[in-house]
Amino acid sequence: MERHASVTQTAPAKLNLSLHVLRRRADGYHELDSLVAFVPDLSDRLRLAPTPAAAENTLMVHGPFAAAVPTDGRNLALRAANEMLRRWPDLFAPVHIELRKALPVAAGIGGGSADAAAVLRGLCALYRAHPPEADLRALALELGADVPVCLSGRAARVGGIGEMIRPVRLPSTLHVLLCNPGIAISTAAVFRRLAELRRAENVREAPGMAPQCMNFASIADFIDALEAMRNDLERPACERAPQVGECLRALRALPGARLVRMSGSGATCFALFESGAGARAAEDRLRRKHPDWWVGVGVAI
Repeated sequence: MERHASVTQTAPAKLNLSLHVLRRRADGYHELDSLVAFVPDLSDRLRLAPTPAAAENTLMVHGPFAAAVPTDGRNLALRAANEMLRRWPDLFAPVHIELRKALPVAAGIGGGSADAAAVLRGLCALYRAHPPEADLRALALELGADVPVCLSGRAARVGGIGEMIRPVRLPSTLHVLLCNPGIAISTAAVFRRLAELRRAENVREAPGMAPQCMNFASIADFIDALEAMRNDLERPACERAPQVGECLRALRALPGARLVRMSGSGATCFALFESGAGARAAEDRLRRKHPDWWVGVGVAI
């Protein structure tokens, strides 16, 4: 079995620029219509190395948010490695995964899903092996709704329960500031609150994004389009955790912030800026005002 000595993969923050929850299916899954981008400047980092004497995959976690990450079978990155080994034992062998956890956990930016996708990519690179692409995508979806788009790692419009992925061309320099008020939010709890609100308002199905939301030539055009979109989980998340609303208000008060929204099911929120200098100045201002928050800036792709 041909292999490298080790490989390193990054798992960038996933940003839900919009998140339309269309309806809940009979099987319990939610159909979505979401515009997703990634911020490589803000990433977890994983190193994978073969362990010839070991009978199973192993995981070590370190970094700023390591304490909140399980290292047993609940860890999505480890589950991804275990499934790769179980499904394709002739292509892969046990590995040791070293994960530097730099992104907040349960934060709405796909940290665990991005880590799992990085393991799928990393194992293929480490062993120079290529399972059938359709089977690899199917495994990604089984691991979680966000894993398939994280496997691609590029801006996309995501539909269905996460399996419909269509590439999107973003403006070349879309600067984004992310902040998290230091709390974790249960995605399931946020979806339950959304269901309660929709029952009370007799909403059975919500509209998706406009069909033309795929390619954007300028930042101004892009932000104009985004303003017509929404994150349906923002209101229930704010009701579950008032800190999310505080974070949104702090971002809206920053000079130069063109659009402010929550990502995923929270609690991470973001602001878009037209210039890197504006985003960095806002980052400095936000860090001074809220030194206990996690704050980061980068370019979305």
